[in-house]
Amino acid sequence: MAAPLTWHDLLGPIKEEPFFKNALAFYDAEVAAGVQCFPPRHEIFNAFRFTPFAKLKVVILGQDPYHKPGQAMGLSFAVRPSVTIPPSLVNIYQELSNDISGFVPPPHGCLLPWATQGVLLLNAVLTVRCGAPASHANHGWEQFTDAVIAQINEHAEHVVYILWGRKAKDKCAHVDSSRNLLLSCAHPSPLSVYRGFFGQHQFSRANEYLVAHGKEPIDWRLPEQVNLEDYGMA
Repeated sequence: MAAPLTWHDLLGPIKEEPFFKNALAFYDAEVAAGVQCFPPRHEIFNAFRFTPFAKLKVVILGQDPYHKPGQAMGLSFAVRPSVTIPPSLVNIYQELSNDISGFVPPPHGCLLPWATQGVLLLNAVLTVRCGAPASHANHGWEQFTDAVIAQINEHAEHVVYILWGRKAKDKCAHVDSSRNLLLSCAHPSPLSVYRGFFGQHQFSRANEYLVAHGKEPIDWRLPEQVNLEDYGMA
């Protein structure tokens, strides 16, 4: 029996593409010039590190990392435990409170417990300049994450894609909806959250789909505290 596919198998060839090398080179050049960029280089690919391909069940697609110091940790919508919870994640927690029995909003924004269960917290752009949203857009990351989604679509099935906002929906327009579940609604940002984010029950719908296809549901509840050292992070 063949060994299960890994991210190394799927992404190895993609990392040889010019767009991937350009994205990393741009990040490195910014840092070399004294520009503060996030996340730290060793955390850029944390989404893949903490969600092995063989465990993949859900994709939550963001845009680019948080741009304030100490926030970004390589996972979309997540921040380090010591950092103030961003407004979008506050709204996500509010929706979870109304959707998932037993969910209590924790006093932190660290979503590592989701990642290790199979929730790929992927941003379309993986790096950002301090204080400058979308500053690392159009340097190769979008092509890289397009290729990631294409590989998932080709090699996995019965994956739930949670897509908040038009950009996320458009980025996954070519995902096969006959073999996967695509859930889209408004973005949880305070600018758009009341245009159709609350009341969509996407988390419980995701679990219903997973169970219907013989997979363990995600435990969306989060512990009151998360210790990064338990996950091999400082």
